[in-house]
Amino acid sequence: MERVLIGITGSIAAYKVCEVLSTLAKAGVEVRAIVTIGAREFITPLTVATLCRHQAYIDEDFWQPLHGRPLHIELGEWAQILAIAPLTANTLAKLTYGLADNLLTNTVLASTCPILLAPAMNTDMWSQQAVQRNWQELLRDNRYHSAGMGTGILACDRPADFRFRSAHPCCAQDATQQGGRSRKRPKNRVGAGRMAEPADIITHIYSLLHTGGKRDLAGKRVLIGAGGTREHLDPVRFIGNPATGKMGLALARAAVHRGATVTLVHAGLSSLPALEMKTISVVSAAEMRSHLLNCFPEADITIMAAAVADVKPVACASEKLPKKLLPSALELEPVPDLIAELAAMKQPHQRLIGFAAQTGDIVKPAWEKLQRKKLDAIAANQIDLPNAGFGGDTNQAIFLDATGRQQEIPASSKLEMAHHLFDFIHTLC
Repeated sequence: MERVLIGITGSIAAYKVCEVLSTLAKAGVEVRAIVTIGAREFITPLTVATLCRHQAYIDEDFWQPLHGRPLHIELGEWAQILAIAPLTANTLAKLTYGLADNLLTNTVLASTCPILLAPAMNTDMWSQQAVQRNWQELLRDNRYHSAGMGTGILACDRPADFRFRSAHPCCAQDATQQGGRSRKRPKNRVGAGRMAEPADIITHIYSLLHTGGKRDLAGKRVLIGAGGTREHLDPVRFIGNPATGKMGLALARAAVHRGATVTLVHAGLSSLPALEMKTISVVSAAEMRSHLLNCFPEADITIMAAAVADVKPVACASEKLPKKLLPSALELEPVPDLIAELAAMKQPHQRLIGFAAQTGDIVKPAWEKLQRKKLDAIAANQIDLPNAGFGGDTNQAIFLDATGRQQEIPASSKLEMAHHLFDFIHTLC
């Protein structure tokens, strides 16, 4: 069973970690948590223990041995992954300088596993030179991984109905009427400082469980095509496919988590996680072709997980066609074979991987596509099976390389499949 230790420090974002604890526990991960004194101002150990299905550890437990051994030693050796969410500026400074004045920081020093950090603080605090210096210094240690940081409205302002009250009710004074002058409520603060979303933290934890924290794509540039293109007949009608881009997005996540510099060219993805990568949104095959051809020369690994159209309408109206003017027979023309064009440009150091969505026998047509288009490898998907194909959160595939080697990946999350594909790519000659 996978073992994850969560450290919770004193930030209002502590409530968001409840989803992380609950989701991991429901998935069968063994979860333990350390709740600092500051965190207990925002979330109770009882809540944490209930969600973990296990005792929540606090500083008062520090000197209570676990199985006859010091608690911080036992927890440090037990954890496969340690995630600190939220991470305050105070705890960040302690980690940077190797200080150990509570159960959490002692456990960090007693552990050797990868550590995922999810900072959360006010924008001005986050932008301080001292905080940024500590953050950059800590990330130079390969043990530490960043969960990223979101931007948006921060919990920095007092509520609108807050009242300043004296001990005597007659002296109660509305905060908006102090000194006979009206005070406007300050606007909500918007900026960097929000803790990464729970779903993104969970995804990164799963990546670290798979890789053990290795950054084997560090220094590599990975280019990914994702989603399904649309070839329009008019502004509201198009020829398309069911691709959602989930597999391509999983590939992008996995590559970022493994240290790569990632460019994601996507069609149809309406929302993207807060990942450190370049994203380019497109609609048509022609737009995807233009951007991929432009980015390809700099890429070390290119993965075409996008479902690119094979044909498009010969004509595209600039305004919506009335129903009575719709053609009874739609004249089509072929779309250029994008992955074949990329293969023709490929240099010896580059790797080009395709996807083949098939029904029935998936190996033979995938092998023919790999050879015909001169790919280094291909992932064959049988889309007419449960837990595979378009739209779902799981997938299954058979990987093939140019030598004929095959690797079957049973039904798994798309993130897990993405990691298996990068493992496979590492073995290519």
